[in-house]
Amino acid sequence: IAVVTGGNKGVGLEVCRQLAVQGVTVILTARDEKRGKDAVESICLESNLSNVVFHQLDVRDDSSVAALARHIESRYGELDILVNNAAVVGVAADEEGLKALNLDAETWTSGRAATLLKDVFQNTYEVARDCLDTNYYGCKRVTEALLPLLKLSKFGARIVNVSSLASELKVRRQLKFFLTDPQSVS
Repeated sequence: IAVVTGGNKGVGLEVCRQLAVQGVTVILTARDEKRGKDAVESICLESNLSNVVFHQLDVRDDSSVAALARHIESRYGELDILVNNAAVVGVAADEEGLKALNLDAETWTSGRAATLLKDVFQNTYEVARDCLDTNYYGCKRVTEALLPLLKLSKFGARIVNVSSLASELKVRRQLKFFLTDPQSVS
């Protein structure tokens, strides 16, 4: 049994897909119910799988996190894998300015984009607060709530914390390696 926070797009969606293909029952979580349910439907239809389910989760909301823990405890009794993937970018972006830069993947991942991006991103108190509340405290909140269920795992529980935006570009190949090579887990 696996929980993937922020599983409705990007890295989280691919993690859900790859775990499900390996036979793991996946609880895909997302703040937005429609986006989460659409993501589950897309995985199930594309891969002909039925072992992916949706549960609404806002990692910033204690009651939402507690509801997820209660659901897992009552339905499954334990948890084997927690993937803390839900995250927000800690800057406000001028979307039109960003589109106008027309950055290619090589420029983006090499770090050369940093100087180009300084004019389209701005830091604000509110955005920084939301970033910390989601990326740090949200991860902490979910982990603490699900830790008792992880300790009940018969397979040796795993907690994976995802932290890289750039990983979206190469996620399929890396996840396939990670999921097929048990020696890659440290």
